[in-house]
Amino acid sequence: MAQPIAASEGIFDVDSGPQASSNEYPGILDKAEIERLGRQRPALLKSAWAECGFVFSVVASMMISEFFIGGFFIISPALAESLQIPTALRTWPAAVPNLTTAALLLPCARLCDRYGGRLVFLMGHIWLLIWSIIAGFSQNPTMLIVCRALQGIGSGIFLPAGMALLGQAYRPGPRKNSVFSLYGAFAVIGFYCGIFMGALASQLLDWKWYFWIGAILCLIVTVVGFLTIPRKLGLGNKTAQIDWWGVCTIVPGLVLVVFALTDGGHAPDGWRTPYIYISFILGGIFLCAAVYVQGWVSADPLLPADAFRPKYMKRLVASLFCSYGVFGLYLFYASYYIETVLHTSPFQTAAWFAPLAVGGMILALTGGFVLHLIPGRILLIISGLGYILSVLLFAVMPEQSASGEPSTSFLYWSHVFPAMICGTIGMDISFNVTNVFITTALPARLQATAGALTNCLVYLGIAFWLGVGDLAVATSQDLHGELGLREQYQIGFWTGVGLAALSLCLVATVKMGQAAAEMTADERARAEQEAK
Repeated sequence: MAQPIAASEGIFDVDSGPQASSNEYPGILDKAEIERLGRQRPALLKSAWAECGFVFSVVASMMISEFFIGGFFIISPALAESLQIPTALRTWPAAVPNLTTAALLLPCARLCDRYGGRLVFLMGHIWLLIWSIIAGFSQNPTMLIVCRALQGIGSGIFLPAGMALLGQAYRPGPRKNSVFSLYGAFAVIGFYCGIFMGALASQLLDWKWYFWIGAILCLIVTVVGFLTIPRKLGLGNKTAQIDWWGVCTIVPGLVLVVFALTDGGHAPDGWRTPYIYISFILGGIFLCAAVYVQGWVSADPLLPADAFRPKYMKRLVASLFCSYGVFGLYLFYASYYIETVLHTSPFQTAAWFAPLAVGGMILALTGGFVLHLIPGRILLIISGLGYILSVLLFAVMPEQSASGEPSTSFLYWSHVFPAMICGTIGMDISFNVTNVFITTALPARLQATAGALTNCLVYLGIAFWLGVGDLAVATSQDLHGELGLREQYQIGFWTGVGLAALSLCLVATVKMGQAAAEMTADERARAEQEAK
């Protein structure tokens, strides 16, 4: 008999191969049955309309989350002027929702285990709806930052629930690939919808309407989700325990470290300011304690060791943490560069970002047709090259002279447009590929954790590396004196180039096969047990 497929392997090991015939295991589905199940509608979704409503509610939740990221970069200049936000605080409204989302994803994944994905999914949207309305009434920078932080809590609640619902409903195969590609496409749609609505609000309405339009979209998703998510799919396990020791170490650790990185460059004495280095040291202590608690104290940890057992998982996680940080640096500094250095209007800025959205939709929608044909390793290398070029093109963009040469049009077609295409190649390919592969590699009981982990890497990567980029700019000014806007933004872009190169080196060593129809992680585990 051939050697059984270990439960921790599968798609992450091209040598073992994801398409090994399950005929090797008595009592397990044969290959033809696996292929059929990988293509048909899940039994829980009784009709095509039921499936459409369910899928829309979950993928549109990603749209809502991205709406409040993408558009905020566009309204930031107008909002900073309206609320008189100091330069030292301008990174915070953009970074803080990413931070609160990232910090709460793992605890909220455990809420999904205990109370069911459906309830947690709906409660998260209601929370985001409330604070989006309040954010529109912000009167000062402090109120805005608090509202943005509380918005991030909403995303932290519903994102792992949505990923868990999809992961539990669909088994590995082309249908799952298509649904997760649609999930990625709606991330792009939401991101550009936020950009467009941000431009509309900045130029024709008022920045407040950006938040209120987002609240309306959130209400629609909540209603559709309430009506279409199967109740059986969202059942919880009342015996699941909340790892309070993990919550009390992971959350403050992440918050304190990112706070120190983000604010260190603007504190009165920089990193010599007592509250900065104390926050950083305390955050580091909390995170070290979290590692100890998760590994040796908690009986049911928030981030169990089983989540990292699949081959190459640790390397993949490190690469994604870096690459998503590149995307955050790219979005933040590109939006400011386009509006403040190239002096474009909000609508023109939105038009310049359009290739990012269109290219992302094309890549996301076609991904469902190629993920089972092209090895994931090749796709991730292409993604890594896209990340590098997206920030490199901005970093080497020539400066306009007093006479306006080179022209803004030339700079757009020679640098901005290809950078947008490369940016969407980087983000959308890596997001779609890793969502499919990570959820397939982990068993059903860890689907909420898989959703929390993948989304945590996005939001924590953006928040953490925005802080690092801001620190790099502040340190350069300490060494070389006051820098112009263009020079400041270039430092952020070069930081992204180095980070993207590191990410590519990591991901190039990850052996990942095609996302073809195969046994689930639970079926592989049973197959191994029966073979023994």
